[in-house]
Amino acid sequence: MTIEASRDAHTGGRIRLGMVGGGQGAFIGAVHRIAARLDDRYTLVAGALSSDPARAHASAVDLGLDPARAYDSFAAMAEAEAKRPDGIEAVSIVTPNHMHAPAAKAFLEAGIHVICDKPLSLTVAEAEELVALQRRTGRIFAVTHNYTGYPLVRQARAMVAAGELGKLRLVQVEYPQDWLAERAEESGSKQAEWRTDPARSGAGGCIGDIGTHAYNLAGFVTGLRARSLLADLTTFVEGRRLDDDVQILLRYEGGAKGMLWASQVAVGHENGLKLRVYGETGGLEWVQAEPNRMEFTRLGQPRQILTRNGAGAWDEATRVSRIPGGHPEGYLEAFATIYGEVAGAIVAARTGAAVDPQATFPTVEDGLDGMRFIEAAVASSRAGNVWTDLAPSN
Repeated sequence: MTIEASRDAHTGGRIRLGMVGGGQGAFIGAVHRIAARLDDRYTLVAGALSSDPARAHASAVDLGLDPARAYDSFAAMAEAEAKRPDGIEAVSIVTPNHMHAPAAKAFLEAGIHVICDKPLSLTVAEAEELVALQRRTGRIFAVTHNYTGYPLVRQARAMVAAGELGKLRLVQVEYPQDWLAERAEESGSKQAEWRTDPARSGAGGCIGDIGTHAYNLAGFVTGLRARSLLADLTTFVEGRRLDDDVQILLRYEGGAKGMLWASQVAVGHENGLKLRVYGETGGLEWVQAEPNRMEFTRLGQPRQILTRNGAGAWDEATRVSRIPGGHPEGYLEAFATIYGEVAGAIVAARTGAAVDPQATFPTVEDGLDGMRFIEAAVASSRAGNVWTDLAPSN
């Protein structure tokens, strides 16, 4: 039996997980590790936790990893783990954007499932290459648009699909923050440094960091695909090299219109993700700051407040809820929903079983859609805020 066959034949126990990036001083790595462990589906066993070998090994010590499985690079990790009968089954990639595609490619080629932070890559061409490679290798590839994991977001999606709002007319999504209202990239903020550096972040700043989350959330809930957009990307902070405010009009297939605003200079907003969807016969509103409630209104009737696991909760919400109604669930649990659904897909891959049809975690194709959104928005803004078509999906 080959090493790959031995790995796939394993059917018991937690999924053996590796991580690229996420070492000392990184925010999102810890979030991924908590999400992976929350439902007790994974065990972190290996890592290339920093591009600095000393920090990588020190971070591995902090996390209690076997020093023999603390690697200096993702390439060394992919090669070594692929040769081990107890090698990692999946890898979490939590690096700055410019390392997403090279690392994902290495692990796909090594036969290892990939869970990658967004945006998927630096360019559309890289994203298209990853889609083709994923299809060729057959490995699972998830992109952590974690806001899709909230129970009431799942219910909103199901309600739209069931026609509870009628034919959709308007989609409004916003994601304001204020943490880059000043030049944090010059004050020692590691997170700000790479997010405002085109070499590491890509062509978009705010649009790639949080604009893609807003765009993905709107598409996930409505099921609509954007046909074209008109974007105005602004850099308000003097000397900054990438956008820090994004205002976009969207035209969806089927005739619905959308508006998207994302900003990292909106003073007073910590993390103000909000979605509104309006159809011919109903409307709904969900705010991430209060994720356990959602407003729903039928035309001509009083507004309803729906709650996670409360009266009126749909199966799509309750299946990804962990505790009874009235006890708040939030960001980490939503993130864990993505990891949990990926875990189910990996276990199915071990045995050749069918994947749970209710699992709706974002895939590599969703990552490609996000990259096409960034590319079109940047092109629209640079051309003088003109309507620009989005490339069709594969």
